[in-house]
Amino acid sequence: MKIQIINGPNLNLLGKREPGIYGSSSFDDYLVKLRARYPDIVIDYYQSNIEGELIDKMQEVGFTCDGIVLNAGAYTHTSIALQDCIRSLKAPVVEVHISNVHQREEFRHRSMISCACRGVICGFGLDSYRLAIEALSIDD
Repeated sequence: MKIQIINGPNLNLLGKREPGIYGSSSFDDYLVKLRARYPDIVIDYYQSNIEGELIDKMQEVGFTCDGIVLNAGAYTHTSIALQDCIRSLKAPVVEVHISNVHQREEFRHRSMISCACRGVICGFGLDSYRLAIEALSIDD
C-alpha cells in the first residue's frame, strides 16, 4: 500500500507555529514515528504553501497511490480548485486537521473540500494523520 500525505500552507512551520494549537513537534519528527508504526505502508510526504503546487501533486499521485491524506490548511475554507481536483482523482482522499476547526474561528467551520473527500478527521493533533492512514488501510 502507498499513501501520500500532502500538507498545505504554513504546515512547514509545525513545531514553531502556535504550539498551543499545533503542538511542539515538527512534521518531519512525526513522520519518522508514523513510518515506523506502518512499515508495510509506503508513506510519502509533500508540503507546499502554493495552491497550484498542491493540485499538481495530487494529480501526479492521485491515479497511482492507494490514498491521499490531505491537510489543505487555510485552503480548506477557500478552494474550489482543490475540490475539483479531489473529485477527479482515482485515489480516495481523507481531509485532516490537527486542531478541532469547529472550536476555532467561524470561518474555519466551513470546508470547501469535505464534500469531495472520503472522510474528515480533525482535532486529534498530529494523531489525525495516523487515524486517516487507518481509515485508508481498511478494506472496503
